[in-house]
Amino acid sequence: MTTLMFILGIVVFAVGLLVSIAWHELGHLSTAKLFGIRVPQYMVGFGPTIWSRHKGDTEYGIKAIPLGGYIRMIGMFPPDDAGRVSARSTSPWRGMIEDARSAAYEELQPGDETRMFYTRKPWKRVIVMFAGPFMNLVLAVGLFFTVLMGFGIQQQTNSVASVSQCVVAQSEGRDSCRKSDPPSPAAAAGIRNKDKIVSFDGKPTPDFATLSDLIRTSAGKNVPIVVERQGERLTLHATIATNLVAKKDASGAYVRGEYVKAGFLGFGAASGVTQLGFGDSVVWMGDQVGNAVHSLAALPGKIPALWNAAFGDGPREPDSPMGIVGAARVTGEIATLHIPASQQVAMAVMVVAGFNLSLFLFNMLPLLPLDGGHIAGALWESLRRQVARLLRRPDPGPFDVAKLMPVAYVVAGIFVCFTVLVLIADVVNPVRIS
Repeated sequence: MTTLMFILGIVVFAVGLLVSIAWHELGHLSTAKLFGIRVPQYMVGFGPTIWSRHKGDTEYGIKAIPLGGYIRMIGMFPPDDAGRVSARSTSPWRGMIEDARSAAYEELQPGDETRMFYTRKPWKRVIVMFAGPFMNLVLAVGLFFTVLMGFGIQQQTNSVASVSQCVVAQSEGRDSCRKSDPPSPAAAAGIRNKDKIVSFDGKPTPDFATLSDLIRTSAGKNVPIVVERQGERLTLHATIATNLVAKKDASGAYVRGEYVKAGFLGFGAASGVTQLGFGDSVVWMGDQVGNAVHSLAALPGKIPALWNAAFGDGPREPDSPMGIVGAARVTGEIATLHIPASQQVAMAVMVVAGFNLSLFLFNMLPLLPLDGGHIAGALWESLRRQVARLLRRPDPGPFDVAKLMPVAYVVAGIFVCFTVLVLIADVVNPVRIS
């Protein structure tokens, strides 16, 4: 049964992946057609075509390898010195093997002279290239809202799950008390398991984050603590100790391996499923976007540890980069967890939402062959033309993005090497959640 559930979880992720890819390419397709650009192909997947159908002047199809997708647009690059133009896919994978110009010269049909991508104004080209990643962002936000406001997420609460008997620096990593350790403020005040802390020092504590921040800033103070116990409210008093505790970042998340001196009460918070309101959901998603941007910027620095996890005896860090195979395995593990089915669904949806957020951010990097590289090229062309107009100089014409293809091949090569490294690590030393 466990194996069946694991496979089911992988299938769910695969379906979510295909929908995400198709949704991304639909953004490119719809805006390209809106601006009158001819699109010969819209494909989900790579490799041999297993199904296709022509509608209008576009072939819609599904290919055998479900690891990406693309559309082909006529005239992605301006003509070369010989007057030739080409079609080019929006996919980085196909971009590595297609010639930047000559491959699509044969696809030109009578009338295509007015339906080529490069002939559109820069702002229209920006919209076409931005529409794909934007669709992923829209899908990510929609899925996040569905989970946060519908299913709820697992969070620490203001209820007590355990009480520490003594004050131990968290950096020591031990649970047992020594005779020299002072008693914890929570134990001394009489706080018990299953108590719910409803206020701290006269301030309401509706959630654990609020309570934690109040405790950390109250070192050395004697404060009243109101707890709810078996339907009754009791007021206890505790002198908050100073202890070495885990550091928090700006979003309230713990920073692994870093500690600060702060107030310490001495209890373990119980976890529970909490539905967030609209405002809290927006704040939560803002934190996730910030964390994702930080992770993307920190990606190069994680490569040595990833290499050691794949080919050495190093551990696979929980925040290690993870590819499609790794995400599929995580979704499979979620399906085997002994938690309510609603939370299994919520966690799986979160994985797909996170994938779409990552796809948006990655594609917005201003590097060819990514969408962000074409956006940067269109913006540069617009800037050149504006400057020429202000200086009363001749129009410099379209910016030839094809001249940057050597850079695109280098970027694509690095991306392929990184993808292979992540794939190997996901197979031999995967990230696990259980």
